[in-house]
Amino acid sequence: MLGGISIWQLLIVLGIIILIFGTKKLRNVGGDLGGAVKGFKKAMHEEEKDEGEKADDPNARVSHDEELNTYDVKAEKKAHDQEEHQEERK
Repeated sequence: MLGGISIWQLLIVLGIIILIFGTKKLRNVGGDLGGAVKGFKKAMHEEEKDEGEKADDPNARVSHDEELNTYDVKAEKKAHDQEEHQEERK
């Protein structure tokens, strides 16, 4: 039992789906889904392999010990415009 759904209810739903879409279309969807899963597994395996290689490379390691300074151009421009506006008032 899957959450209160019996095997007979699942078979009825499967029969209705086959009647609506047909077996050929369902076979194509299954093949596409299988190809997508294979591609996903392959990409995950390659990523793990790449991460293993990067761990050996000391240049690939990133350190967050330094405090990063950011520069906000819009805030500086806004402050500059406000200063000019205040000077014009005087």
